[in-house]
Amino acid sequence: MGSDSPVPFWKRKTLPEMTRTEWESLCDGCARCCLLKLEDIDTGEIAYTDIACKLLDSGACRCSDYKDRQQTVPDCVVLKPDNIGDLSWMPSSCAYRMIAEGKDLAWWHPLVSGDANSVHEAGISVRGKVVPEQRGDDPEDRIVTWPE
Repeated sequence: MGSDSPVPFWKRKTLPEMTRTEWESLCDGCARCCLLKLEDIDTGEIAYTDIACKLLDSGACRCSDYKDRQQTVPDCVVLKPDNIGDLSWMPSSCAYRMIAEGKDLAWWHPLVSGDANSVHEAGISVRGKVVPEQRGDDPEDRIVTWPE
């Protein structure tokens, strides 16, 4: 099947087979991965907070310095086909995780809906739900369950 196939690329390609443009288009713009997360040392369980990375533009749900984000936030994880399977902290709704698990994209994903705002209209994104990291809140006081 060539690129003229009516079957969308995410259904006919594996993550490593995707072009850079296809890979980047998988990001639905929810920004859930940009939330501060806490890991229980004993159980490995991940707890999400509503504290957003300092680089997150919470209105656009996009990184304000995507290209150079690791210079400002050294522990920012760059998603790649070879590490996505190891990132259990990624939200279950994440397109990268869903494709890696052999699932299809949700109806609200912009690639499915054709509308970049559908992720926000469906209430999936962090828009209007987060506080900036710079406020200095105690993360344990900001644990939320809505990302999952």
